[in-house]
Amino acid sequence: MSDCYKNYVPVLKAISDGIRLKIIDMLSCGPLCACDILDAFSITQPTLSYHMKILTKCGIVIATRDGAWMNYCLNQENVIQLLGFLQRITTEKQDCICRQCKGSSNNKKECLSEKKGNEDE
Repeated sequence: MSDCYKNYVPVLKAISDGIRLKIIDMLSCGPLCACDILDAFSITQPTLSYHMKILTKCGIVIATRDGAWMNYCLNQENVIQLLGFLQRITTEKQDCICRQCKGSSNNKKECLSEKKGNEDE
C-alpha cells in the first residue's frame, strides 16, 4: 500500500463492518482456523467465507489452506501501513490539504471541491 487515498478505500470499506472488525480483533492475537472464527459468531460458514473474502481481497488478512482447513492471520505489513496512513491524515503537517486552501480567495469548501479531482493521488 502506498499513500494514495484510493489505495486505502477498499480496506477502510472492509473494516467498516462490525463482524469484520471483530474478526480482525480476534486475529490480533495470532492465526486462527476458520472453524475457530466461526465458533465466535452466530453466522453460517458461507457468511464467514464472504467476510473473509473481503478481508483477504483488501489485503488486511492472509488466508492459507491446510488440507481441508483455512487458516487466517493479519497481514502485519499492511496493518502497519494502514495505521501510518491514518496517523498521517489525522495529524497536522506542512503539506496538508487545508494549508493549500488557506489564503485562497475561495473558501475552504470550494478549494476542497476543486481538489476533488486530485483525491485519488
